[in-house]
Amino acid sequence: MHQPLAGKKCIVTGASRGIGRAVAERLGRDGGSIIVNYAQNEAEAEAVVATIRSAGGQAAAVQADVGRRRGIQRLFDAADAHFGGIDILVNNAGVALEKRMPLSEISDADFDRLFAVNVRGVFMALQQAAQRMADHGRIVNISSTVVPMALPGYSVYAATKAAVDSFTRILAKELDGRGITVNAVAPGPVETDLFNAGKTAAVKRQMADMCPLHRLGRPEDIARVVAFLAGEEGGWINGQVLLANGGMI
Repeated sequence: MHQPLAGKKCIVTGASRGIGRAVAERLGRDGGSIIVNYAQNEAEAEAVVATIRSAGGQAAAVQADVGRRRGIQRLFDAADAHFGGIDILVNNAGVALEKRMPLSEISDADFDRLFAVNVRGVFMALQQAAQRMADHGRIVNISSTVVPMALPGYSVYAATKAAVDSFTRILAKELDGRGITVNAVAPGPVETDLFNAGKTAAVKRQMADMCPLHRLGRPEDIARVVAFLAGEEGGWINGQVLLANGGMI
């Protein structure tokens, strides 16, 4: 079986479920050795590790709060300890409000929580990658289609992902000469626990019908795009935000 990522050492944040889990399992099938990051649910993370190992890959579950510098450092230290370094970073961990909410009603606590994980966590992980990643590596950030759509009720979440887009474009240029690509994938609605929270079946149907393919995305849809960017065939794409939303925008 062809394994385009054989020998590559990977960190996937927020990898115990949803898009992160699909990405970790896909990169593992492609031959990557995976640090499976999780925040709280060790059992789910270990299930991802077991799936990767059952397919012949290498993986280790590592608990870390990606909103804190010591948590990010723990992930990179774990990659060094388990696999001898880091070639691929996927910044997937993210949080969102449980329901749409006007900007005027969002609390300071919710604002701080979203920015701590979605912005500061990505920022610190990118700093570590810039300092510790091997040359010719790959960085893939998970953004969101809500940025260009400017959907009402998603102001702060969209703002956090807009920051990720800026990090992506600028770091790609700052890593000039090292052969490291930095890209982002911006999913549309993907049926995960994070997306489903607080949404009725009618709301989900409405959002699915905004796409000309008339379905919600699946975690595996996004994992395929990430795997492409992480592999050799995606090596000429750099500093880009790829919309993966079935044509929604």
